Amino acid sequence: MDFALSDDHQMLRQTVRDFAEREIAPVAEELDRTKAFPYEIVEQIGELGWMGIAYPEQYGGAGSDTLAYAICVEELARVDSSVAITLCAHSSLGIQPIALFGSDEQKEALLPELCAGAKLGAFGLTEPEAGSDAGALRTRAVLEDGEWVINGSKQFITNAGTKISGHVAITAITGEVDGRPEISNIIIENGTPGYEQGEPYRKMGWNASDTRPLTFDDCRVPEANLLGPRGAGLRQFLKVLDSGRIGVAAMGVGLAQGALDEAIKYSGERQAFGQPIGQFQTIGAKLADMATEIEAARLLTYKAAWEKDQGMNFSLTAAQAKLKTGRLAVRCAEEAVQIHGGYGYIEEYPVCRFYRDAKVLTIGEGTDEIQQMVIARALTS
Repeated sequence: MDFALSDDHQMLRQTVRDFAEREIAPVAEELDRTKAFPYEIVEQIGELGWMGIAYPEQYGGAGSDTLAYAICVEELARVDSSVAITLCAHSSLGIQPIALFGSDEQKEALLPELCAGAKLGAFGLTEPEAGSDAGALRTRAVLEDGEWVINGSKQFITNAGTKISGHVAITAITGEVDGRPEISNIIIENGTPGYEQGEPYRKMGWNASDTRPLTFDDCRVPEANLLGPRGAGLRQFLKVLDSGRIGVAAMGVGLAQGALDEAIKYSGERQAFGQPIGQFQTIGAKLADMATEIEAARLLTYKAAWEKDQGMNFSLTAAQAKLKTGRLAVRCAEEAVQIHGGYGYIEEYPVCRFYRDAKVLTIGEGTDEIQQMVIARALTS
């Protein structure tokens, strides 16, 4: 059993870390404060090949693996979660459904620009009354004269409303089979009549990322926009969510590590009673606990990525990693704010932003409670 990263993975980690500290860190506070989408940074990330890092070279990807993707997301989240979730959601939810289930024509038409980061992809599952409960879906698509006519709405959708957004793949009820809803996935390109992106949400965190509701009012797309077989939507999005949890787990590790880095730096600079506060046992114990938990969470996340790359069933490990890292990110951000004292409550200090950004990691890509259900089902079935 070898826990050492390959030379390529180590080089990637350092390259992404250097980029994040040089290009993102100086503007992260301003992007968060002004709620400005980081177009220039996304363009640079695309040029570096990271937007499609885990996808085949034949479609413009970097041809790397899931572990490389997790490392990339982790290092970005270590500095700024808005940039990290933009890449994370694009890769897991924007590219992956096309790569896994798309026809050859769909792959050739969409993947090159998606992998290059020239266009962003989105995935629409959650609705006002449905998310984890797929049976509560209300969005419907009816096949008429060779076109899908779509009516409904989606919410909390990432990357659908930017000026470089290309498409959204949505789940919709396309009929009924044996008295149960038939759920399928359909691709809808931005600019399609009847498809509208609502105003962006006012959020607690991730302020520089794009998150908004979507509506479909007699939106018509060609029958060929069906993604994968008709009626396979439920199975497809469950597979997509499994992989997405690896990315969100990597975000949790990265945010927790960034919070620890800031706490260590501050505790070495801040003087109290004639010595750095990091020399006090209480502060040292906090730092030690954070570092230990982060290392454990990182290994769990990397294991999930490794299992996926080996073609193994990674659903359980991904859910465990997502559950562990989301909670850890919240805890480490809280401890980092506490170590900073009053300064931790001031927006100019990164830990304040980390604290706001952390909470959604226990909610998005399936809440903690959903992860517990997934894990318990795997343990008892």
